[in-house]
Amino acid sequence: MTKRRMTTVAVVGAVVVAALAVGYRYYVSLQRSLPAGIAEGNGRIEADEIQIATKYAGRVAEIKFQEGDLVTPGQVIARMDTRELEASERATAALVDQRLKDAEAAQSAVGQKQAALELANSELNRANILVASDAVSKQRVEQLTAAKKSAQDALAAAKSQVAGADAAVASARSERERLQHMIDDGTLVAPKLGRILYRLSDVGETLPAGGAVATMLDLNQVYMTAFMPNEVAAKIPLNAQGRILVDAAPNRAIPGIVTFVSPRAQFTPKQVEVKSERERMMFRVKIRIPEVLVEKYVDRVKTGVTGVAYIKTDPNAQWPSWLQSDLTTMTPPEPAGAASK
Repeated sequence: MTKRRMTTVAVVGAVVVAALAVGYRYYVSLQRSLPAGIAEGNGRIEADEIQIATKYAGRVAEIKFQEGDLVTPGQVIARMDTRELEASERATAALVDQRLKDAEAAQSAVGQKQAALELANSELNRANILVASDAVSKQRVEQLTAAKKSAQDALAAAKSQVAGADAAVASARSERERLQHMIDDGTLVAPKLGRILYRLSDVGETLPAGGAVATMLDLNQVYMTAFMPNEVAAKIPLNAQGRILVDAAPNRAIPGIVTFVSPRAQFTPKQVEVKSERERMMFRVKIRIPEVLVEKYVDRVKTGVTGVAYIKTDPNAQWPSWLQSDLTTMTPPEPAGAASK
């Protein structure tokens, strides 16, 4: 074979390969075409952030997590130094006991005053009978009347002391309860299923009230934020069905529901759209991934992952085969507390 012929064959081969490549891309584009009633937009996976913070000022005594840890509801994240509060709580507990004894003494005094009043009342009644036969002088009746009045006043004073003692008991108990709540608040726990994003404090640091120990991603609120043009956003109803394809797994559709459509337009972020599309005003849309699905695949959930969101603007539209999701039918996951790190 001559050199000229070899060159011709090589050129023809290159043309054939290029044609096949173009044909394959065209074939793929046909396979990935969207039917009417379904819109698409670029976006990224996000989750709400929760600040794990101390309610009261204090020193960090213990940290029980590392960045990236998966945490479950009620799991202890950190503990604050509560030794002073615990000492105050013990003193208040002793005060409660003392106030209870004071209340018992006041109640006992009421019994005594009540008995004294009954005796004074009985003597006065007897004197009123005897005075008619001059067996008792009117002066004696007046004395017994005054004694009865004095006994009544003493009983009223004793009852007032009981009320004061009961109030003192309630006050001491309330103070003890307040201190117990402050001690309990010194143990910081995860409010939801989530993943620790940042560790913001360390053991020994003194934090002000509201000082954050960690930032946690709320894995009960995982969604893709996508951006849609005005003509598309106007047609998207809340609770519309959606599908998400992330760049890391472009062949597996993730189901979702539209939970938010921004009422205001904005420029799309640079990391989401190309320059030509940023020149248009876009509307932010959230497509939330169901909690059941997130919990089932919690070890694979990553925020910041980019991809494409597909949303039904027409509820009667049918998903194409490449957006059919095998994740829509799922058995309920184990309780969140059973999840492992």
